[in-house]
Amino acid sequence: MMPIKTENFKTPIKLIECPRDAMQGLHDFVPTVLKIEYLNLLLKVGFDTLDFGSFVSPKAIPQMRDTEEVLAGLDLSGTTKLLAIVANLKGVENAVKHPEITYLGFPFSISETFQQRNTNSSIAQSLNTVEEMLNLCDKHSKTAVVYLSMGFGNPYGDEWNTDIVSHWANELVQKGVKIISVADTVGISTPDKINEILPPLVQLFSDTEFGLHLHSTPQQRLEKIEAAFAAGCTRMDSALKGFGGCPMAADDLTGNIATEDVISYLTSKGVQVNLDMEKWGEAMMFSGRVFSSR
Repeated sequence: MMPIKTENFKTPIKLIECPRDAMQGLHDFVPTVLKIEYLNLLLKVGFDTLDFGSFVSPKAIPQMRDTEEVLAGLDLSGTTKLLAIVANLKGVENAVKHPEITYLGFPFSISETFQQRNTNSSIAQSLNTVEEMLNLCDKHSKTAVVYLSMGFGNPYGDEWNTDIVSHWANELVQKGVKIISVADTVGISTPDKINEILPPLVQLFSDTEFGLHLHSTPQQRLEKIEAAFAAGCTRMDSALKGFGGCPMAADDLTGNIATEDVISYLTSKGVQVNLDMEKWGEAMMFSGRVFSSR
């Protein structure tokens, strides 16, 4: 196990709950009213951000075709901010119309194969989309979150190494991206890779907020969580019970990091997570209605 430095927890840790990622690959459509009830429970827990939906083609991700309707039913009286995923300029234009949304997330893959598979565009074209997204975000008082997708390698045989990760992180920073989340996507990250990738990025780009969006089998979750915080992670994506995975990446989905494991780990280290654990328990119980039969 990697030693955890106490200074790693001096900066407030942002917990990003990702029900969108949890639900998007489900075969059967989750009724809109059920989504709204589930998300409203999660909003009461007190996470920094809720990755709640996406403005993408309903043909590509049919589960998210009701994002606008869901948004209209959310109780935003708390402090949790909303993040929506976009995959192209049309999605950006739709998302920025909604004042309730704070963050627009864009999956920028450093695997050419996956960028085509996920957004039907090349890496070069996607870099242009990022630039246009940043301009629209500025005009509409939004903040862009760019995911370095396939940041820990890829299953397609595309070239990958840490220099490639740093190169694309630099390209995004130079464009003006302020928040970058290094995304595992298919669950091939390891503690060694996390420690190899994250600290140099944080050191090189000190004005940029770096996070991790990891996928994992249940057996490997704890070691990845521990490695993430040992490496200085201050922004962590996760999903209740580890549900979800990227349906565009593989047929066999590797789930998200389980939020309850992140909470348990941080609590064991004496970190105040500042969450309403009673509401969290309610959301855990309610989740069976969303996921069990699907």
